[in-house]
Amino acid sequence: MKMTARGSIAALMTCMAAAGGAAPAAADSVPVSVPLDAVKTTLGVDTPRVGTGVPVPVVGAPEVRHHRGDLLPTPVVPSLPVGTELGRTLVSTPVPNLLGDPATDSEGSLSSPATDLVARTPGVVLGAPLTMPDGNNSGIPDLTTPKLGLTAPELTGAPSALLGLG
Repeated sequence: MKMTARGSIAALMTCMAAAGGAAPAAADSVPVSVPLDAVKTTLGVDTPRVGTGVPVPVVGAPEVRHHRGDLLPTPVVPSLPVGTELGRTLVSTPVPNLLGDPATDSEGSLSSPATDLVARTPGVVLGAPLTMPDGNNSGIPDLTTPKLGLTAPELTGAPSALLGLG
């Protein structure tokens, strides 16, 4: 097998591995219940019930692209995707004498469903100070103005909440 064929196969395998691991898998959150029973027994008042999930962040694979004709990959310092799941949260508390009558005792609640959240760190884009080798200049690269920049960080998700009385 020729060296160019081996290099092509190695490049293809690298690209396939990067494409397969580019998106971070959102992990489940760890459920947590806040124990407030000691407050209820000590003070003698009804306490709210709080249950939520602690997010477990999962770091994905960096995304790097190399364009034909560029000396450096874009971006030089890649952005990293970090995915997590914001767990389901439920806070409920008794609401006594809502309208001044004990018959109207009720319970208030605030809940939010589980939702996926993905964040990307900023990356660094750097342009080389040299061009590709120039055939008109005996194969010597030309000087060019170097470029430097940052990619913007991202935060993607759709958290929501529901306030209720029932």
